[in-house]
Amino acid sequence: MARNKYDVDEILEDRFDFNQLKRLGGYMAPYKKQMGIVIFVMLSASALTMLIPQFFMKVLDECIPAGDMAAIGRYCILTFIIALYASLSLRYKIRVTNEVGQNIIHKLRSDIFEHLQELPFSYYDDRPHGKIQVRVVNYVNSLSDLLSNGIINTITDLCNLIFILVFMLLINVRLTIICLCGLPVLIAVVVLIKKRQRRAWQIQSNKQSNLNAYIAESINGIRVTQSFTREKKNSDIFNYLSGSYRQAWMRAVKFNFLMGPSVDIISAVTTSFVYVIGIYYMLDGGKSGITVGVLTAFTAYISRFWNPINTLASFYNSLLTAISYLERIFETIDEEVLVKDAPDAVPMPEIDGKIAFRDVTFSYEEGHPILNRISFSAAPGASFAIVGPTGAGKTTIVNLLSRFYNVDSGHIYIDDIDIAGVTIRSLREQMGVMMQDSFIFSGTIMDNIRYGNMEATDEEVVRAAKTVCAHDFIMKMENGYETEVNERGSRLSAGQRQLISFARALLADPKILILDEATSSIDTETELILQKGLQELLKGRTSFIIAHRLSTIKNADCIMYVDKGAILERGTHEELLARKGEYYRLYMSQFDFLKTAKVCV
Repeated sequence: MARNKYDVDEILEDRFDFNQLKRLGGYMAPYKKQMGIVIFVMLSASALTMLIPQFFMKVLDECIPAGDMAAIGRYCILTFIIALYASLSLRYKIRVTNEVGQNIIHKLRSDIFEHLQELPFSYYDDRPHGKIQVRVVNYVNSLSDLLSNGIINTITDLCNLIFILVFMLLINVRLTIICLCGLPVLIAVVVLIKKRQRRAWQIQSNKQSNLNAYIAESINGIRVTQSFTREKKNSDIFNYLSGSYRQAWMRAVKFNFLMGPSVDIISAVTTSFVYVIGIYYMLDGGKSGITVGVLTAFTAYISRFWNPINTLASFYNSLLTAISYLERIFETIDEEVLVKDAPDAVPMPEIDGKIAFRDVTFSYEEGHPILNRISFSAAPGASFAIVGPTGAGKTTIVNLLSRFYNVDSGHIYIDDIDIAGVTIRSLREQMGVMMQDSFIFSGTIMDNIRYGNMEATDEEVVRAAKTVCAHDFIMKMENGYETEVNERGSRLSAGQRQLISFARALLADPKILILDEATSSIDTETELILQKGLQELLKGRTSFIIAHRLSTIKNADCIMYVDKGAILERGTHEELLARKGEYYRLYMSQFDFLKTAKVCV
């Protein structure tokens, strides 16, 4: 199977930065009081349950030989009370830790999502969206058990080990030493598999990211897939990525499964030795002090000794798994926000619409400039059209005006204010952008239009739709403005989606309007009808219109022909035709094409 971009794994860290665990601890800090109470309750329950083997020892060695039924009854009642308290403590722990864990998960996921809202277009240009989504959903969810139970259990289990060792030493030092002989073997197992286990989980997280990215793209592109009968090819790619994920998962859990059996085997061997040695000393006539009650109590403690070690081993496995996810989560949160407010940024005053580019240079990749020292000015309320070949930098100009990217050099001014010195929010609140891909959100048509102004009334929404000629087709739908549409507007035609976007932009009432191929999906007849609404939309606003269809920009106050990183021509439609330059050739090529198309028809 040939490699594809979804089979390119991300760089793995050789060593884990434990500062990331400290950062995770920062998310837990607001809940330290609740967690402290849980730890106290669980430790008190554990300390009390440590007395139960002592009760057994007393009953076997003292009460039964003496026939003291009253004492046996007291020990039974105490055992019941301790067991009840331990059960209630466990229930309390589960309730609190799950609540705290989910609060931390919510905060962590919110931080990632809010940071993603601020990252520039360049971040999304370079990454499949599925790889971003898996970090927000799957990776964060994978931390749930660690945060809900793992940390509390680890603290209580470590304390339990101390309690158990104290009780074991009080009963018999020699048997305790025999029990502890298995620990060096367990430590050796951990050291041997630690590095390979962590690397296996890192690889597994990469494979999961690759698979998720391909699934997301395949769903979004299903119409193209079926149109070109790519189903079999896509299934082959999916099976390859899914198989890689399965292999990575199986390799990772193989290391995990080494820990549990290792603990069980070491526990069984040491327990057997304790029984053999204990019974041997019991047969010496009691000289060693080991009785049936002592051996019974000690073996009960042995079981309790290895149970927390087994739990700690499981936590260690969970921690290694979580570490591989934490690296990706914090990597996303730490992604630099390249386009952000300057430290001394001020709110943008109300815009009149005067715009000036001064020697602006920009490149997506260093050394390959898209725009090279371009300069132009636009008066308030003027309409500017930008034309030129594909890849010439037309969309880049308006993206820089909206500060979706930072300029490499030069300055952009609005009303003689450098936009690099104002807050991004205050700038974009006074701008409206309509792109060629008119995104429709899941919800009603009313909600999608109101997206441009959440405070607008229903009447204002309808008025905006009527202005851009969207009202008629909306009313023909089953529920009018309350008709539910799916994500990306799959129920709507491309032209209908663009008309809804027009209404959305009009409702926002921006001072600067950007139309990037905004009429490309509208048929000629609808476009003619829309011209009146479009003039209403442009009235009193500084506008930038990018269009390949030159009939839509003939009435613009100024037309700029952009190519090879520079503005080659500028002027009105008539002025540029009279020059018979690049714009003239572009216009005539479209005119000849239309004539040819009519003859063919």
